[in-house]
Amino acid sequence: MGLGTKQGSRLEERFRLWDNNSSGTIERADFESEADGIINGLGAQGSQKGDALKQAYLAMFDHLSNAAGSSSMNLEQFIATAEKEIISKGDAGFEQVVRPTIQAIVDVLDGDGDGEISPSEMQKWFGAIGLESGAADTAFQQLDADGTGKLSVAELVDAVRDYHLGKNDIPLLGR
Repeated sequence: MGLGTKQGSRLEERFRLWDNNSSGTIERADFESEADGIINGLGAQGSQKGDALKQAYLAMFDHLSNAAGSSSMNLEQFIATAEKEIISKGDAGFEQVVRPTIQAIVDVLDGDGDGEISPSEMQKWFGAIGLESGAADTAFQQLDADGTGKLSVAELVDAVRDYHLGKNDIPLLGR
């Protein structure tokens, strides 16, 4: 399965965001830095849920780096690995590689313990990943297809998948 222009562009954008030190490669430390930024942005530093979020981010990197056969990936390696491990596997790839991170983010955000996020929790998420909180309301409305006023982990994983497949323009993992 070859990547379309929008899919490739989205993976390039993801690579750029994960390359926190602008070294031209992504390494475990880049994922750790991003996780720490989100955890700090959500006020979850030192908490069990914050630690679980960090571990989910690092597990995502470990999965990709193991598949790439390298402890660091340049842009081309990352795109090839993400395409093979996530994009080409469709729902199964996103479930295996992305869902644990989304679940961990929801766990940190979910103030009422219902396993879903509300519009105000989405605003916190967008703020923590560097997006304007006003965009969270629009994104929430677009993603809440069933009109429940809450977003489940499954809906969020689907949204991340659709973003990377070029089917929506809602960057839930940051910009």
